[in-house]
Amino acid sequence: MRFARSKRTLRLKTIDSCFEELKDSRLVEETFTVDEVREMLDGLQAVVRGEVEIELINTAHTNVLLLRQLFSQAEKFYLRLQSDISELENRELLEQVAEFEKTDFKTTNKINQETSKPKLAPLNEGGVCELLNKEIARLQEENDKLKGRLRTLESQAMSALDEKTKAESALKDLQKVQGEQQEISSLEDTVAALKESYERSLSVNAASKKDLQENLISAKHELLQVQEQLALAEKELEKKFQQTAAYRNMKDILTKKNEQIKEIRKRLQRYEPDE
Repeated sequence: MRFARSKRTLRLKTIDSCFEELKDSRLVEETFTVDEVREMLDGLQAVVRGEVEIELINTAHTNVLLLRQLFSQAEKFYLRLQSDISELENRELLEQVAEFEKTDFKTTNKINQETSKPKLAPLNEGGVCELLNKEIARLQEENDKLKGRLRTLESQAMSALDEKTKAESALKDLQKVQGEQQEISSLEDTVAALKESYERSLSVNAASKKDLQENLISAKHELLQVQEQLALAEKELEKKFQQTAAYRNMKDILTKKNEQIKEIRKRLQRYEPDE
């Protein structure tokens, strides 16, 4: 508060000096035209505006640095600070701050106020240790929770791994069954093809057998016809041969020879009993 008050007082003195400088440098004549007055006011406005803007920017930056220091110190003691922006425009609180500033910075009662002013008790080592112990306990609790969650996740991961292993085994069994089914289907197709080929061969063999039987019957008929023709040809040949002179002469000779043989046999039969 003292620092802000001193900076504000210094800036107000600067603004006052701007007005005094204008009075001393420009207000030397008794009468001024409207344009001259307007020019002086515009110049004064620019100077005052610049000073006020610089003060506002400086105040904002100073507040940022102050808050940064407070938050940095709070982080060292593991404190969590929260700010409510809506309270910055609370008229009642602003009036209380203004009243505090008036009573705190009165020059007449400055010494008494400083002696009676309440002060914050400094943090001792026990307080720091207590805060650290609380923070350590909180971190330990979070660590235990994380460990429990990690164990739960590990259990879930192991269960998922077991499920994956079972699924892979089931998939392998299914693939094996599908492979066997494919082999069975292939064998069924092969058997069907062989059966169809066998049926075709049977039908072909039946047709061939029928053709062979028909050919055999036809050959037998042809053989009988040939035999009949051959017999007729032999008869005709024998008939023709019998009609020739050589056949008749040979037949006569054979007849004579047969008679001679018979005569000789008779003679032999007559001589055989005498002996």
